[in-house]
Amino acid sequence: MKIMSCLSSNFKFVFLAWTVIWITVMSSSLTAVDASNVTTIGTGSVTYDRRSLIINGQRKLLISASIHYPRSVPAMWPGLVRLAKEGGVDVIETYVFWNGHEPSPGNYYFGGRFDLVKFCKIVQQAGMYMILRIGPFVAAEWNFGGLPVWLHYVPGTTFRTDSEPFKYHMQKFMTYTVNLMKRERLFASQGGPIILSQAKNEYGYYENAYGEGGKRYALWAAKMALSQNTGVPWIMCQQYDAPDPVIDTCNSFYCDQFKPISPNRPKIWTENWPGWFKTFGARDPHRPAEDIAYSVARFFQKGGSVQNYYMYHGGTNFGRTAGGPFITTSYDYDAPIDEYGLARFPKWGHLKELHKVIKSCEHALLNNDPNLLSLGPLQEADVYEDASGACAAFLANMDDKNDKVVQFRHVSYHLPAWSVSILPDCKNVAFNTAKVGCQTSIVNMAPIDLHPAASSPKRDIKSLQWEVFKETAGVWGVADFTKKGFVDHINTTKDATDYLWYTTSIFVHAEEDFLRNRGTAMLFVESKGHTMHVFINKKLQASASGNGTVPQFKFGTPIALKAGKNEIALLSMTVGLQTAGAFYEWIGAGPTSVKVAGFKSGIVDLTASAWTYKIGLQGEHLRIQKSYNLNSKIWAPTSQPPKQQPLTWYKAVVDAPPGNEPVALDMIHMGKGMAWLNGQEIGRYWPRRTSKYEKCVTQCDYRGKFNPDKCVTGCGQPTQRWYHVPRSWFKPSGNVLIIFEETGGDPSQIRFSMRKVSGACGHLSEDHPSFDVKNLQGSQIENDKNRPTLRLKCPTNTNISSVKFASFGNPNGTCGSYMLGDCHDPNSASLVEKVCLNQNECALEMSSSNFNMQLCPSTVKKLAVEVNCS
Repeated sequence: MKIMSCLSSNFKFVFLAWTVIWITVMSSSLTAVDASNVTTIGTGSVTYDRRSLIINGQRKLLISASIHYPRSVPAMWPGLVRLAKEGGVDVIETYVFWNGHEPSPGNYYFGGRFDLVKFCKIVQQAGMYMILRIGPFVAAEWNFGGLPVWLHYVPGTTFRTDSEPFKYHMQKFMTYTVNLMKRERLFASQGGPIILSQAKNEYGYYENAYGEGGKRYALWAAKMALSQNTGVPWIMCQQYDAPDPVIDTCNSFYCDQFKPISPNRPKIWTENWPGWFKTFGARDPHRPAEDIAYSVARFFQKGGSVQNYYMYHGGTNFGRTAGGPFITTSYDYDAPIDEYGLARFPKWGHLKELHKVIKSCEHALLNNDPNLLSLGPLQEADVYEDASGACAAFLANMDDKNDKVVQFRHVSYHLPAWSVSILPDCKNVAFNTAKVGCQTSIVNMAPIDLHPAASSPKRDIKSLQWEVFKETAGVWGVADFTKKGFVDHINTTKDATDYLWYTTSIFVHAEEDFLRNRGTAMLFVESKGHTMHVFINKKLQASASGNGTVPQFKFGTPIALKAGKNEIALLSMTVGLQTAGAFYEWIGAGPTSVKVAGFKSGIVDLTASAWTYKIGLQGEHLRIQKSYNLNSKIWAPTSQPPKQQPLTWYKAVVDAPPGNEPVALDMIHMGKGMAWLNGQEIGRYWPRRTSKYEKCVTQCDYRGKFNPDKCVTGCGQPTQRWYHVPRSWFKPSGNVLIIFEETGGDPSQIRFSMRKVSGACGHLSEDHPSFDVKNLQGSQIENDKNRPTLRLKCPTNTNISSVKFASFGNPNGTCGSYMLGDCHDPNSASLVEKVCLNQNECALEMSSSNFNMQLCPSTVKKLAVEVNCS
């Protein structure tokens, strides 16, 4: 887990020499920024005081969004950045992924999905800032925490402590990255977008495990980072001893109570988790929009100035980049922008409205200290006010069960449980975190066939020209080595592949009882992880695995042995390497014990026997996943792809799916393996089902503190069924799809699916905040001109084709299952059709000119609408 940071002040003196560039500590009371106190380097400057970052002499209240460039593709970057900006975001934040940029010592790669410079310039062109978390450790559910595997095998290296080889390579990479950014003039001090850089990541939680070496390393890392002379401040998240002038920051679901250890540092939230990651075989976590909005409002209510969503767009762990172990290929994270690049409504829309209102309070928040008022046992107000007339108030109800009516400045305000109302003028509620007024989009995965080339006379799935290549179970070609006992899986493969074969043999006499009685022997295996397939005499006998919580496993399985020599071949597999923890690089994988029971002589322990090893698959060695092997003789054509065949490679040539919607591969009928399109790595697939006996929810109660197990769905379902295939990877025709299947499936059932928004819902009450924040400061509000308005919008190039449900009164239910209440305006549907039908978007104002407002006078009336888009 990720926790908040602290600072021990006795380290402050160490790095005063590095404060030359940008730190000017202001007086204890907030005053207007004096531009003469801000050192300017090049064409821009970034400094800070206790209240905020100061950019080019101006205080900034900033909303930031994590978008990791290698978790999408360059063709998606402009759209993702544009959608974030449209959502009210000022800053794009990203890690820098060391193991993607330096795959071998001294060999740097900054192309393709790892083109960091291109990504930064797209952000800059959008007129946005950047936070660059160079790290270089990232965690992030990314393979090996972002550190290169080769570094573990540099003699004398221990990760993340006072280890000279580690520090040497870390400084070398960070310096290379900083110099690259400088060369492209991307730091704010050069006129670029980067306003903050991060050194180290979430180290405070583990530092004590490394003893004095950890403390020395933390100070060294700060000193090394400051010596880079970037001209912008450095941050360390979750760091207990970040020395001045480095800013310690918070990572958590809630950071309203976080305080930087130095009183001269601003309150920054580097990771607000709007969802959570998934592991194969586990349930699907969701965080409600109301709770995210509550956490953000509370953070700014309590003096926060920079807040970052981790993640705002999670994206995809393409290829073998997922860590964990067991992290899914999807890194959707239930984020405001989904894995495919579509805005997730209502979450994206609700937060957009929140950002708009908070930004309207920027001047009052950043130039005044709050006045805290108690409004009840669990209710309070923070008021920011100055002599100029600027005033903003946050009214919070921290009761997670009960709504409350509070008195503030002689006016009554209704506060739903676990909510914050924001009053940008200290009078009118412009936003309440618990009242979601934007639409909910209805999103479907629409299946389409894998069409063959357009020149083919038939275009159904059966006419695909499949080719196959069968792997040998056990050692293929020449063995890599033979050794008594087991070697560690990761130390042997060095993560060049997921796969390692362990093979041995056992002799069985014909007189054994299990042969004479047509019975079976029992094989017992213990492993450090992560998964394993057992082959006896080339036939698949069993599979077993750990999970995202406990990667280790042990199992027993009956095995069919014959008289004479029997080959036992264990295919051990990793599913992403460990991503975090003290000394995590030493965590291994692979079998530790193998025994066979059922013999007259007792249990046969094969653990210390001679085992023959082969690294990887033959297909990997031949690189058949690359499309240039299209005509290779190793492929065997077949009219029908074989079903339920383990260790089989499949190849088909397909057309690009029609349209421009995002595309995914539906692998529900396959077992476990990997997939490629035109040589691009789609990633690991594994439609592993969760237990149907686990607890899931149908509707989440947003009230109360969130944790990843609070609002989970998908019990009894595959954790991941669909696998994102970026549109930019397709050619119009002649696309080579390659699948490697480990255990057996039905490739004829593989489908592309397109992610489509097929409709929209909205649910609004007449007491929903409806004031335009542009008119709140310094002008009289005319309530009759501000009515709650439900806005519905279909995707571009589609219109509202039909109204599925409409009711003004007291409708019940949620999107997709609305029902009429006992109070209903019978003209609701006709009004909605008149306003919305055949329109791309429409606005339904809850006013007397549209609805019967005298209906049910004692009831707070609501409007619920569901429409179809086509």
